[in-house]
Amino acid sequence: MTSTPLPPGHDLARDHRRRRWFVVAFWLVLFGSSAVSGTITNGIDAERYHVAFAAWQLATFEFSSAVVSLLALPFLLIACDRWPLHADTWRRRLPLYFLGSVAWCAFHVTGMNLIRMGVFHLKGMQYDPGSIGLLAIYEYLKDVRTFFMIVAVEHLVEWFGRRLKGEASLLAAPEEGPPVEPVDRPERFLVRKLGQDFLVATADIEWAQASGNYVNLRVRGRDYPLRSTLAALEARLDPALFVRVHRSYVVRLAQVTSIEPLDAGDARLHMADGSQLPCSRRYRESLRAAATGAEPLAARA
Repeated sequence: MTSTPLPPGHDLARDHRRRRWFVVAFWLVLFGSSAVSGTITNGIDAERYHVAFAAWQLATFEFSSAVVSLLALPFLLIACDRWPLHADTWRRRLPLYFLGSVAWCAFHVTGMNLIRMGVFHLKGMQYDPGSIGLLAIYEYLKDVRTFFMIVAVEHLVEWFGRRLKGEASLLAAPEEGPPVEPVDRPERFLVRKLGQDFLVATADIEWAQASGNYVNLRVRGRDYPLRSTLAALEARLDPALFVRVHRSYVVRLAQVTSIEPLDAGDARLHMADGSQLPCSRRYRESLRAAATGAEPLAARA
């Protein structure tokens, strides 16, 4: 009986799901235990300083915060997947994460106060959160730390998981490997990383990114470092299939789904896997010409 082969990227997706469940379980335990310990320590402090708080009030304060944080957690993890912080992207994306921390805080403060108001109402009491301005500043100073701690843990788990599977991070310095073979149109490239040799089929390459004296070959969500310059690699790829779009990028035409114009004549390429790559103004014409099969204007002159 012949078994059905698994689709490309199956192992990668499965390992990613395992890591994701680990992260979710970690934060469930952390937020839950923090709420329990916070309730206990606040009760001790209330008794020590003779402050009148019922046990249900202290529990409501702590668990309302934990519940709302856990409700917001999946959205933050999805954002980390969609816009990861890499060595070549963190400067551009970090402001988005700070905006995300503001949204996280707004959702957290609004949600936990609504829960507290509801619980107090059921107990026949009124909950007063106090000054909105002071509350916002106070909560943001706490929430921004929680927000970026989650971001850091998510990226660390993903990085560690890739290392265990023998994957290299996007711009990590690869091990020494054999140079590109002197073949005009090679069907595959031999790359070495983390002590393993990989044969990367040219037909599987989605794009290539320059990284010093190496080029990272993108294949189904993984990056394979090839010892070569981008110019040398471009010269050996079929120009009918691959095109230069940036001083640091060569892309497979079939993987480009749309071209988004930007200011100053640059563009953003939307790839088939959802990634976004830069396209410099100087390469836009050649990209359009390659996509339509027309001859670039520079070549006609």
